[in-house]
Amino acid sequence: MAVVLIVDDDLRLAQMLKGFLEKEGFGVLLAGNGTEMWQQLSHGAIDVLILDWMLPGGKDGIALVKELRGKNAPPVLMLSARGDDDDRISGLESGVDDYLAKPFNARELVARLRSLLRRQGREEPSSSLSFGRFRLDLASRRLFADGQELDLNPAEMELLLVFAQRPRRILSRDTLLQILGGEEDGRFDRSIDVRVTRLRKIIEDNPKQPRFLLTERGVGYRFDPGQAES
Repeated sequence: MAVVLIVDDDLRLAQMLKGFLEKEGFGVLLAGNGTEMWQQLSHGAIDVLILDWMLPGGKDGIALVKELRGKNAPPVLMLSARGDDDDRISGLESGVDDYLAKPFNARELVARLRSLLRRQGREEPSSSLSFGRFRLDLASRRLFADGQELDLNPAEMELLLVFAQRPRRILSRDTLLQILGGEEDGRFDRSIDVRVTRLRKIIEDNPKQPRFLLTERGVGYRFDPGQAES
């Protein structure tokens, strides 16, 4: 699941895009300004940015793109009501990876996002991931241990996929909860700890001394498959 961060102060539009993109298989996070954008990026789970040109808080989208360059930032798709050639060229020259004028077709937005992910090597992988005695088939969502398929419930598999698609990246509890769709259903971030504990019982020889699913104290968790990633 590729994760998109939408940075737009138009909450109605952002929520509409969120619902559409989630139906297309994306994880979606929201930010209303540059400060919230940097907070989300600090969690390390963003694969592509949708950034509005006009933003509150003193810094518009162009200024934020310039700050992002050189910081191993995800690719940026700029949205703007400014649709003439000069504005589009200015946006691209600032460092954005793609530019889409409002109003736009939602399916075109999805096509452009997937194109950006392919070009950046961030598209959701369709191969398998091996770690220790385990092999996770990302396409069919099946986990094998020593060649035997294991029975994971949907919640356990979703969590494993989130980690497997972001190896060695520290993910906060808040970010995990948002990616997994729990930000609006009243659950606390402690539910993530419970799910991690259950997953460790499946993939760790000693859950109390994990080898793959590591705790980053005060921050969250990090999945380290070792050297067998494929």
